[in-house]
Amino acid sequence: MSAHNKVAESRLYNEDLAPVPPERRTWGLWNIAALWIGMAVCIPTYTLAAGLISQGMSWQQALFTITLGNLVVLIPMVLNAHAGTKYGIPFPVLLRASFGTVGANIPALMRALVACGWFGIQTWIGGSAIYTLHAAIFDFAPAGPSDLIPVLGLSLGQLACFLLFWAVNIAIIIAGIDTIKWLETFAAPFLLLIGVGLLWWGVSTAGGFGVVFSEQSLAQVRGNLAGEFSFWRAFWPNLTAMVAFWATLSLNIPDFTRYARSQRDQVLGQLIGLPATMALYSFIGIAVTCATVVIFGTAIWDPVQLLGRFTNPLAVGFALFALTIATLSTNIAANVVSPANDFSNLWPRRITFKRGGLITGLIGVLIFPWRLYNDLGSYIFTWLIGYGSLLGAIGGVMIADYFALRRCALSTADLYLETGAYAYGGSGSNWRALLALALGIAPNVPGFLAQASGGVVSVPPFFAALYAHAWFVSFFAAGLVYVALNLAAPVSTLATSAAKT
Repeated sequence: MSAHNKVAESRLYNEDLAPVPPERRTWGLWNIAALWIGMAVCIPTYTLAAGLISQGMSWQQALFTITLGNLVVLIPMVLNAHAGTKYGIPFPVLLRASFGTVGANIPALMRALVACGWFGIQTWIGGSAIYTLHAAIFDFAPAGPSDLIPVLGLSLGQLACFLLFWAVNIAIIIAGIDTIKWLETFAAPFLLLIGVGLLWWGVSTAGGFGVVFSEQSLAQVRGNLAGEFSFWRAFWPNLTAMVAFWATLSLNIPDFTRYARSQRDQVLGQLIGLPATMALYSFIGIAVTCATVVIFGTAIWDPVQLLGRFTNPLAVGFALFALTIATLSTNIAANVVSPANDFSNLWPRRITFKRGGLITGLIGVLIFPWRLYNDLGSYIFTWLIGYGSLLGAIGGVMIADYFALRRCALSTADLYLETGAYAYGGSGSNWRALLALALGIAPNVPGFLAQASGGVVSVPPFFAALYAHAWFVSFFAAGLVYVALNLAAPVSTLATSAAKT
């Protein structure tokens, strides 16, 4: 039997996980940049500076921290993207090289669970925008306590709008990756124009940048803070949070760069699309929020609440349409593609990309995201970003394996064979990678539990301080441990896998 036939008949293979052939690698620099613009423009990005400024940072310090965090996470982003572009393989298949054909499912599912949480939250935000749009256009009062359906805690209208937006997401999933490419390419220039337009409205209505960034406006945005503020004490944990914001995408970026035409396109596309967009929209969020102090007499960070202050139904309708597009473009690319491939990797012969996307969508409903959204700060900025920090360990193992040990050389065929070079003696799991993953995460677990429990779990100050650098700790610890384990107990597959196919 030929090598091609062996791969095609393997239980680890399906068309969605297969290497993308050269003729289908059509994503250029603009497509990659547009992908990041579409993902980065969302409500969490707009409000990202809120937490930093509320701790006492100036708007310049907040913007610096956000921009630096995205430049830092760009490094593992570009490095992990390399294999996707070179071999045309998705994230869970790349994981097989370091973790094994079976062991890869552990880090893949860890990544998928974060994405499912984000998918539910973003779908609820999109559904809420649709509901608010209808309320503004048809002039009806928002749902009250008496309108809520028992158990669900939603009104019939809220549930209908949530399911409508959920159905739009599912329809795009079913349409396939080319539709996602089209959506991101269309959304990018539209969302940039909307952001600049919102900035122009806020600054011009408030009376110019001098008024917007006056000490009086900034004091109200910052709120009443007690005690002395230390920038460097606040900087490190917030830098970690900024890195962790997109740390999950730095793992599964091969899901997209497998379609890139060249390494140049993926590197420059990400450099142009990620840090610049995050900095721009964070700045827009800061400036417009400062402008609301002058215009409305109070700081309004939530763009949905801001739109609720408008009286022109046409303006509200257009703005909320833009908000819906922004949420949709973020949700599909950031929160569906990865778990769809990750679930497919569990059982490639039965679970296709589309079925994996449907599983993601189902979990997104079952977690009751509207309840989680009531405590958005705790859920997103403690659980999801905190969990993302722990996932730095996966990136540490992947990059150490691909660059330090394999020198970018993989056997593509063996990635799909149960008895190939990445079967690790037949078990399908590389104990070195799994142990390095566990040891990379372990130092941060006490601090994570203390943070996630709101202080109920008490830990020594050392672990609390360590958690302020969680992503960096897990990333470098796992990578170094993995290299050390391979030096102490070399694996023979490194030699055989160096022969590319």
